[in-house]
Order: sequence, then structure tokens, then C-alpha cells
Amino acid sequence: MNAPHESSGPLLPLLLLLVSAGLQSAAQSRGAPPCRPGFSEGLYTVMMPDITEKGQPLFNVRFVSCGRGGLVQFECSNPSDFRIEADGVVYAAKALQHSTLPASPLLIKATDPTTQQQWVTQVRLAPPTQVREVAVPPVISQDLKEIVFPSRNTDSELKRMKRDWVIPPINVPENSRGPFPQELVRIRSDNDKNHPLRYSVTGPGADQPPNGIFTIDPISGELSVNKPLDREHIPNFNLRAHAVDMNGNQIENPIDILINVIDMNDNRPEFGHQVWNGTVPEGSKPGTFVMTVTAVDKDDPKTANGMLRYKILSQSPESPNPNMFTINNKTGGIITVAAGLDREKVSQYTLIIQATDTEGNPMYGLSNTATAVIRVTDVNDNAPEFTAEAFFGRVHENQVNVIVANLSVTDKDQPNTPAWNAVYKIISGDPFGKFSVPTDPTTNEGLVTVVKPLDFELNKTHLLKIEARNEVPLARGISSPRQSTATISIQVLDVNESPYFEPNPKVVRLEEGVMPETDLVPFPAKDPDHFMHQSISYSKLSDPANWLRIDPHSGRISTTAVLDRESPYVKNSYYNATFVALDNGKPAASGTGTLQIYLLDINDNAPKVFPHEVEVCEKPEPNAINITALDGDLIPNAGPFAFELAHRPSDVRRNWTITRISGDYAQLSLRIGFLESGIYEIPVIITDSGNLPMSNTSYLRIKVCQCDINGDCTDQQHIRAAGLGTGAIISILLCIILLLILVLMFVVWMKRRDKERQAKQLLIDPEDDVRDNILKYDEEGGGEEDQDYDLSQLQQPDTLEPDAIKPVGIRRLDERPLHPEPQYPMRSAAPHPGDIGDFINEGLKAADNDPTAPPYDSLLVFDYEGSGSTAGSLSSLNSSSSGGDQDYDYLNDWGPRFRKLADMYGGSDD
Repeated sequence: MNAPHESSGPLLPLLLLLVSAGLQSAAQSRGAPPCRPGFSEGLYTVMMPDITEKGQPLFNVRFVSCGRGGLVQFECSNPSDFRIEADGVVYAAKALQHSTLPASPLLIKATDPTTQQQWVTQVRLAPPTQVREVAVPPVISQDLKEIVFPSRNTDSELKRMKRDWVIPPINVPENSRGPFPQELVRIRSDNDKNHPLRYSVTGPGADQPPNGIFTIDPISGELSVNKPLDREHIPNFNLRAHAVDMNGNQIENPIDILINVIDMNDNRPEFGHQVWNGTVPEGSKPGTFVMTVTAVDKDDPKTANGMLRYKILSQSPESPNPNMFTINNKTGGIITVAAGLDREKVSQYTLIIQATDTEGNPMYGLSNTATAVIRVTDVNDNAPEFTAEAFFGRVHENQVNVIVANLSVTDKDQPNTPAWNAVYKIISGDPFGKFSVPTDPTTNEGLVTVVKPLDFELNKTHLLKIEARNEVPLARGISSPRQSTATISIQVLDVNESPYFEPNPKVVRLEEGVMPETDLVPFPAKDPDHFMHQSISYSKLSDPANWLRIDPHSGRISTTAVLDRESPYVKNSYYNATFVALDNGKPAASGTGTLQIYLLDINDNAPKVFPHEVEVCEKPEPNAINITALDGDLIPNAGPFAFELAHRPSDVRRNWTITRISGDYAQLSLRIGFLESGIYEIPVIITDSGNLPMSNTSYLRIKVCQCDINGDCTDQQHIRAAGLGTGAIISILLCIILLLILVLMFVVWMKRRDKERQAKQLLIDPEDDVRDNILKYDEEGGGEEDQDYDLSQLQQPDTLEPDAIKPVGIRRLDERPLHPEPQYPMRSAAPHPGDIGDFINEGLKAADNDPTAPPYDSLLVFDYEGSGSTAGSLSSLNSSSSGGDQDYDYLNDWGPRFRKLADMYGGSDD
């Protein structure tokens, strides 16, 4: 019995699907009404809450597009209050209250951007009394508010309904105690009668963080909250409900569910600071603003839970009135309500401020407290007062920048403030400004200071009247007392003062050229000490040119030298000298005075040409030279000048001409067409214009040179101007070449002579070698060890003194002693080389006839061959009779100069 029944269970859903499909086919065969695009309803009714937050979703309008493809664009007739998105959901554009909304319906317009076709619907905003709030205490499931999905047919062709559903928000109070889960609403679809459906919700609080706060029964559609909510953490939740069949196919379009968390008074007010600081000037009138204290409540400020009220709980100290201040209970602004604020009596007040929510309800509201510290600031309501009516001081005369007295004052205002800092002013007794009274920044005392020298001889006592004030004026209604003024008596003490010259400097005018020992001017000094009988002595401190002297007793000045205005010690015609006056006081005092002598010019300086050296070209163009004159004197003893060329030498005026350009300038130019390069000294006579004019001949050095096309001397010519011309350079080169040739010839001759000496040694026996006196008559030189000789001996032997020729210390042992000699023949200063032979013969005869001659060969006196000669002694030779034993024919081979010698010794007796 049961088996057939059990087997038919699974076939029943299939049978229902077949029946449904058949009914749909029958309906299609009968012809469905055509789809018309537009809003699903011509009039929507929306239940608006009393208070709506900005951005809160309110309702949605549904537009049937009938498969037109593309989205329509929605517009709202009140865009300042409402905002509509592309999916038809309308949001609050700002915080709204239902009482402020217009009574006329809200118009929603849809526009097709392709065809520009438009559709319009109306929305009536119903009062909140028609809204049935849910989830206010828990109810059983059968009594829950149902939210039904809008119906649609299975052919995706929406049936035209009279009105669409608008889901009102669900309000849930925060901090609910449960029990949990707590059902809020049931979500249902009309299609659940035909098909088994499953329900779900998505969004923050469901399947998004914070997860698990809201859940829905998938079969019954009951939406529940699982834990207490906190409005201060999340004020609302936006969920979306879904309905699908058993296969997961979407049966209904998702609907949006807004859950608002209702505020509860669960937060106390919190002050921004636990201690608030403010200031108020003393003496302020009632109503003076002091400061503002504020607190913040995390509860909803749009409800009484977040509306705060302030009040003052206590004031310390309660002087002079326990209620010196009041506070605005809504804003927290503190003001004064009583007069009598005096910083000198009470400098600070402490207030305890309380903030209470629920608009200050003491029974249900939550409270918190903070401290307000009000400091009473100082104003200048107390004038400074001197501690005494009179003060005294002493000071030596001529002292400055010294403190003679300290003035002390008292002030009840706050120290180190402009209302306490004292400023002192001398109101009488100081007509010449000799005193000042600055303030000591540390002690606030007045320092009476001397700023100009005091003179005991003029005033021995000074009586000053001084007033003390503050840096800022006294407050209105406060006047200075009598104690704000005081007197000070200052006694001046006498000291020895320095003598002084008057006038200083003293100027005198004199003509230059004043002769020495001229009495110039008295320059006495004065002693300011009238009550001291002292004498003054004078001395000179500075006299650069040492022209003056001063009488040590009278101070009269006289000259010691000629005064010259052109001296380097004279500046701008003034000569300055400084003198010292010294008294005999104890201690002695001195003073200085300056004498300025203005020297008047006289014509005592002749003019000189300027410039001293110029250049000019060889050719006459361009060759003009501009010259002027320098005169140490001043006008009229200087220019204008007269220029002329000197008459000597005569070629000056022949080659040059001078033309006057102006009173101070002249032009010198060539007369001839060409002048050879070189340096010329041109005498120029210049005469000044002084009374008794002075003339002077100055030499202008002119360098005549070759010039380029610009009229400038070439580089080669500059060398010539320095004394090295082309001819000089060539001469120097020739001299160098000639010197090299002479050196070369001398070297060749020396080598030849050495060869001849060697040949001679081969022919003559060393013992009979005669070489002792040949060097005297020719340039054969000395022996092998004596190569130092003087050729001048062959030219002017008469000009040499015997003692000067050869000192005694180096004479040969076999040389003739030095004593008066006979008169030997004298040879001319420049003899001809051919006369040497005759000179030798004459000398030989004189030697033979000399009775004082020793038994030596007298020819030894003509030269010294040096020590250590290899030749033997010639003392045994007889100059007149022993020549016949020798053969002197080889002398003919020595040259023409020795042929006569060979004839003398090698010839016959004749």
C-alpha cells in the first residue's frame, strides 16, 4: 500500500512543472498583451521617516525597458534634496526632516538618450505615522512584518501592477539585551506558493565584515540580529535580500533593506581638555568675554542623548564675589558678571565646569566635569613711587658717563611687565642736558648719569627734579601720586684742569720765504682753574719741517728756518705745528694747541718742461710734440708760460720750431723733411707770468725713430733708441769674430813656437844654450816654466820703474844688483819693428862701457826667464872677445830679426 505512494512522491514536482509549462504555452497561444516601456507604476507612495540622514537610500522606482537595450537616464524634480542613481534607487541628498519637505509629489523623469523619448512618474511622500516599525520588542514569527518581493512572470514580461513596493527602513535599538537571535522581519516571495525557494542576505553585517551580525532563515525568510548593536560604531547597515529556487536560479530581483541603529544614551560627555586656561584683564567690566570650554558626546547629536548643557559648579576663591563668572549653557562661553577683578588681590580663579547630556536633565542625563583656570592679567593701575623724597650725589668735574646716584621706586603691578618697568625723566634743573637717568633692567632703579662735563668754576651744585612713570600709560581713571616725583642734589668737586689754547687751531697768513729768527705770533694758553694760582710752560710737540720754536714762558712763536710753501710738509698751502702747554699743578695737567700757517705764494720756482722725454718720427709727418711746463708756484706766479728754443747750439733752431698753442701748452715740430734716428737734447727756454718773471732752460729729450703707418716707433727702432742700433750690432758681431780669429792664430803660433824650440834644442848643447835675454826684444816668451810676460816691455821700457817691474823677493841670484845705472839709450813710445836691432846694438855698447857693470852679461836686465832653466850659465861669456869660438850661423834660420845678431857673433872681426 505504501510503496506506490512513496514512489509517486518524487514525480509530483515534475508533474507540477509540466502543468505549469502547459498553462504557459496555452497562454502564449492565446496571445499576451504587447510590452510597453515605462515606469511600473504611475504613482508611488513612500513612507518617509521623520529624520533622514544624507546618503540614506529611501526607495526605488522600477522602469520596464522591454528589451530596448541601453539604459535610460533618470532625473528628479528636487535634486537638492534627492539623488537618483542609474538603477532607480533614490537617496537623500542631504539630511532631511519630513516637516520641511514640500507637499507636492516628487516627479521622476526617465529619458532614452537614443530616441530622446521621455517617461514621467510621481512619488508621494507619506508621513511617518504610517510606517510600521519592526523589531521593537521581540515578537513571535507569525507576527513579523513581511517584506514581499514584487511579482514578475516567468516570461520576463512584468505584469502591469497598480503600485510597486517601497521598503521602509528597519529601526533596531542599540545595546539590546536579547535574547538573541532576535527576529526583525520576514522576507517572502509570492512564487513560494508554486516553487520551493531559498532566501539569503548579503552586505556588511551579513556575509561581509563585520560578518554574522544578521542572518536569514533560508526556508522561512526570517531576518534576525545575533548580537547587540553599537550606533557609535556602525549607525546603519545596507543589506540586500535574494530569493532563488532549489537549483540556484534567481526567482526575484534582489531588494535593498536598510537597518538603522537607534541611539541610546550610553556615552558621557567628554571635554577636549581636562584643564582649560584663560585670561581676563583686571578691572574688566561685567559681560567681558573670558574663554570657551567645549565637550563632545558620542551619542546622536540630533537626539537629546547628544545635546549638552554647561554650568559652573564652583568658583575658587570666592572673592570678592562667589559668582564672578557665568557660562553660556549651550556654547560653553564664560564671561564676567561682576566687577572687582584686582590682580593685586586675586591673581587667579579656578572654576569647575559640568557638561550634562539629555539637554541637562539631571535625572536621566550623563555628566562630566573639567577645570577652567582663569588668570587675571595686570593693567597699569599702580604708578611707581619713589622710596624717598630727596637723593644726593657727588662727582668730580669733567667726568662723563659716571653714575652719581641710584633712584629706587616701588610699584605694585606685576614685575617685569610694561606696567611695572619704570621710566625716569628730568623735568627741571638740567637746561643743558648734562644728565640722563636710564633704568636698570634688573632692579628697576634710576641711574643718574653725567653725560656732559661739569665745570666746578661755573656751577658747584646741581639740583634736579625727576619724575618716574611706567612704559605704558596708567589705566583710565588712575592718576600719578605725589610720590612719583623726587629731587636730587649733585655736588661738583674741583680738579686740576688742563690748560687750553683759544682759538684752537689758530690760523695765521704769511708769505713764504720768511727768514729765520722772525717773530711770528704769540700763542698763549689759558688755565681754566680760576681758584688755583698756577704757571704755564710751553714746548713743541710736532713741527714736521723744524721751522718753528716757542718761547717756554710767553708762548711766542718764531721761525728757525725759511718757510717754503713748496715743501712736502705743506699741504694745500697750510703748515701745521702742535704745541703743548703744561701747568705746575699736582698732578700737572697739559693741553695741546695747533698753529696753522697759511703760506702765500711768491714767484720762487722756475718752470720746467714736461714731459721730459718724447718720441718723434724721422719723417716730418707726423712729428708734432705737445709740451707744457711744470711750476711749483701758484697762479699768477705760474702760467701762462712763454716757450722758445735756445740759440745754442745753432742746429736746434735750424732743425726744430716751437709754436705756442695756449697759455700752458706749446707744440714742437721739425723744420726739415728728415732727421736721422737718434737721441737729441733740445734746450727749451720757459718763462712764467709772475711779478718779476722767472725763466729756466729745460732740456727735452727727443728720440727720433723710424715709424710705422700709424706713427708709432717700430720694435727695431726701440732697440736703437736704447743705444743698440743696426751698426752697433754689426760692429759687435765683427769684434767677436775678430777676437775668435786672434785666439785661433795665437794657438797656432804657440804650437809652431814649441816645434821650433824643440828643433833648437837638437842643434845647441844645453850647456851653451843662450836664451836669457832674447825675450826682452821680441815675444819669444820665457823658459818652459815661465810663460808670464809683459809685451809692453818691448814698447816702452822707459816708463817702467825697476822696482815696480820685479820685486826683490823674486830676483835671480845671478842678476845684477840694483844701484844707479848709466844712461842707456831710450826708445820711442811706438818704435818701428825694424829698429829693434839698432836698439839692441846701442844697448850692447852701453853695457860694454859701463864701469859699474858686474862680470855678468848685461843683457840679463831685460827679462827674467824663470828659475830652473835647463840652459847653462852664461856668465863666462865675453860679449866682446869670445864670439870667435862659436858658430852662430844657425841664427840666420830664426828669421830676419836674428840675422844681425848672427852677423855680430858669427861674422869677422870687422
